Amino acid sequence: MASESSSDPILFYDIASGPPVRPFAPNPWKARYALNFKRANFVTEWVDLSEVTSTRKNLGANPVRFFNDGEPFDTLPVIKDTSTHTVVGDSFDIAVYLDKKYPNSPLLFRHSIGLYAAFNAHIDSIFPLAGLLFSHGLPFNPETAEQCKAEFCRRAGGKKWEELTVHGEERRKNLDAFQTALGEAAKYFRFSDGPFIGGKEADYADIIIGGWLMFLSHTVPEWDEIRTWHGGLWGKLHDALEPYRGTW
Repeated sequence: MASESSSDPILFYDIASGPPVRPFAPNPWKARYALNFKRANFVTEWVDLSEVTSTRKNLGANPVRFFNDGEPFDTLPVIKDTSTHTVVGDSFDIAVYLDKKYPNSPLLFRHSIGLYAAFNAHIDSIFPLAGLLFSHGLPFNPETAEQCKAEFCRRAGGKKWEELTVHGEERRKNLDAFQTALGEAAKYFRFSDGPFIGGKEADYADIIIGGWLMFLSHTVPEWDEIRTWHGGLWGKLHDALEPYRGTW
């Protein structure tokens, strides 16, 4: 995809999987899709999950998420625009920044940004309901896997790693419940001929969902089944976003 940007690249900090390194986390995928959609010139800086907190601090990226006790919930993505030295540390804010930086490429936001913010919050409340389906599929780096599991358990409220998955009949119940929950997201497509919410052209609303779908494709063994739910809606959207995945 041809770049529209200057010779100074944007540094994009993404969570690295175990080898071979590949992107998998949902919010970094939202940013990656947005960067490619805007045809930005960017370079990926891979960060092990165990080094996310120190990376944010070294970049001077202010916390954007917090635990219930007020402690920062450090995560990625972060971008650093080397042409302006601007640091942006939230996937939604990154999209807003990119639309302003590259006004001549297709717009991510074609309606009120506030509507997209509310949509983002709604979608981000639905997909984590699949936590017991995806937790044990996270592609940790074997060298830091135990440390990462401990941190993941802490962020999950202090549960043991073995408690963060289900099998057999319980897993089937969780899949059925998640399918029902995703039905709420499917309602956004009721008046669209697809594959995108707005029809034939993608915008940031599709990318918000697309980031989560990419995450599920890497972490949930039943992904091929999920693709078929709600008339194949999720598989069609996932496939239609392929031109914006780029390489890494």
